[in-house]
Amino acid sequence: MDGLQDDRITLVGLLVESYTALRTELDRGLERDADLPLLWFELLIRLARSPGHRLRMSDLAAQTSLTPSGLTRAIDRLVAAGLVERLPCPSDRRGAFASLTPAGLDRIEAAVGPHLRHVERYFTSALGTDEQRQLAALLRKVRDHVNPGAAAVPS
Repeated sequence: MDGLQDDRITLVGLLVESYTALRTELDRGLERDADLPLLWFELLIRLARSPGHRLRMSDLAAQTSLTPSGLTRAIDRLVAAGLVERLPCPSDRRGAFASLTPAGLDRIEAAVGPHLRHVERYFTSALGTDEQRQLAALLRKVRDHVNPGAAAVPS
C-alpha cells in the first residue's frame, strides 16, 4: 500500500501530465498559426539543426519517440509534401539520409516564430532563466540515461 503514495510515481505522473498538456497546446498552435503538425515540426527542426540539414534515418529515429515504421511513414509524408528527400548513404548501402529540401527549410524557418511564441506562452513563461537552464540539464541527464542514442553525434 505504501507504494501507492511513492513520490517517484507522483514525479513521473507530473512529467507525463505536463508533457501531454504542453504537446497538445503546441500542436494546436502550430496547426493554427503555421499549418504544420507538431510531429512534422519536430522532424524538420532536427534536420534543420543538423550538419548539412540531414540525418541518417537511424539517428533521426533514435532522437524521436517514433517506431521505425512510424518514422518511415512520417518521412514519406514529408517527402510527398516536398519538404524532405531521402538520399542514399554512401558508407552503408542499407542506410539512408533524410535531408531537408529548400522548401522544407523555408517551411521550418517560417514556423519557428509562431512555435517560439507558443513555447513562451505555455512553457518557459512559468520558469525563470535559471530554472530553464536547470530543467534543460536535468532533462538531458534523464534523456541520456533512458535513450543514450539520442545524444549521439550524427554521422
